[in-house]
Amino acid sequence: MKIVFSNKAEKNFDKLPLKIKKKTLKQFRLIDTDIHHSSLQTKKLKGTNYFEARIDYHYRFVFRVEDESLYIISLGTHDEGLGKK
Repeated sequence: MKIVFSNKAEKNFDKLPLKIKKKTLKQFRLIDTDIHHSSLQTKKLKGTNYFEARIDYHYRFVFRVEDESLYIISLGTHDEGLGKK
């Protein structure tokens, strides 16, 4: 699956600590195999075609899957990942 970052998500990903970057990439791979894997705690965002998933307790990302691509819309701490900050 091809991963496509929005400009904002790419900037936020680049700023993440290395440990969180590794967890993030692991979660992206899980989406490719099972979008509803328990560690992702995937939730559909009401009224949209987007989903929220966990990286860990503090970090989240918003995404959509289209064809063979995973589009990362935003990511960061819980509020940043949801675009609230």
